[in-house]
Amino acid sequence: MPTDDVLVVGGGPAGRAIAAECGRRGLRTALLDPAPDRPWRATYAAWSGELPPGFPAGLVAARAHGRAIALTEQRLGWEYAVLDVPALRRHLDAELDRAGVEVRAGRATGSPDPHGVALAGGGRARARLVVDAGGHHQPLRPRSRLARPAAEQTAYGLVVPQDLAAPFVGPSEALFMDWRRDHGEPGWPTFLYAVPLGGGAVLLEETSLARRPGLPLPVLRRRLLARLARHGVSPGTDARAERVRFPVDGARHRHDTAVAFGSAAPLVHPATGFSVAAALTLAPRVAEALARGLPTAPGAARTAARDVVWPRAARAVHVLRRRGLEALLRMPPDRVPAFFEVFFGLPPRHRWAYLTGRDDLTGTVAAMNALFGRSGWALRGRLVGPALLPPAPGLDAPATRAG
Repeated sequence: MPTDDVLVVGGGPAGRAIAAECGRRGLRTALLDPAPDRPWRATYAAWSGELPPGFPAGLVAARAHGRAIALTEQRLGWEYAVLDVPALRRHLDAELDRAGVEVRAGRATGSPDPHGVALAGGGRARARLVVDAGGHHQPLRPRSRLARPAAEQTAYGLVVPQDLAAPFVGPSEALFMDWRRDHGEPGWPTFLYAVPLGGGAVLLEETSLARRPGLPLPVLRRRLLARLARHGVSPGTDARAERVRFPVDGARHRHDTAVAFGSAAPLVHPATGFSVAAALTLAPRVAEALARGLPTAPGAARTAARDVVWPRAARAVHVLRRRGLEALLRMPPDRVPAFFEVFFGLPPRHRWAYLTGRDDLTGTVAAMNALFGRSGWALRGRLVGPALLPPAPGLDAPATRAG
């Protein structure tokens, strides 16, 4: 088997985007995907201002004005874009074809070395540089002995017609978070996420923003159905379901002979779970770094690509966001809506910096200072003390079952 310049492991949006960009720059590139023809089932969305320049308008299924409800209703002031996932997949596949990227069915196993990576079932894929774009599972990262469970975002949603979703969102509206306990249950806080999908369909999703370990999906399903019933909404037995589970505190990928990209990096924002817009924006820059360095020095190319994904400011912002996550994980459930009431009441520039500025250290610090300044003393204690403690331990099994 010939040696590729770049082997991208993982065929999601991030993997397809980085592979296409590498191929476009003349690098012999292959994409390794366990199931190349499997359709994507997830819902991808972003603030419109996060999408990369020149992002094709036809890849957006719906645009909406966002709002949130913590203790009161707040207008977010930004447009929310829900992507047309089949159209995005077709677009990226066409980009792979144009760039001459070879898509192979297969699964990498173990850690790569400077000559490539072993394949499940035998054999090797030879490449001068390997990119781990295998999602939050990080298939090429050395396994850690850390026993602590991951903090996970989990959600259970149903797709319903717009008229059924009217009690929650109107046309061209998105409900980013609704923390009201309309489901009627005590315990770990969850919120309703309601967004248009285009074509007259709306996703209604009960979401646990973060919990260690994640709140079980049966709990979320029960709460969603109770919330809908309280508003007189009966989705029917044929409504398409969406199930979500992914970590929001994944470790940074530190393998010496692989470059991590997408949610494997991880680019996942611990406060929102978003990562696709960041991956699509960074893909050309990472590919450019690889194309400049790979012909003469693969090691230097890896270092340059990592510096694009994780510049110093982004590493600092990542640490601050993770401290914010730990504070949220330790917060008493009945205090969480009050926290978000303060957050959504911040000036737009602070909210925007915290939610989108992955390398905006100045803006992130200013947003956190503004949040602290507007909080009462009880909430301030919940923000500062827990954020400086070690990561919160996993909740015990009885609490997990009860939610």
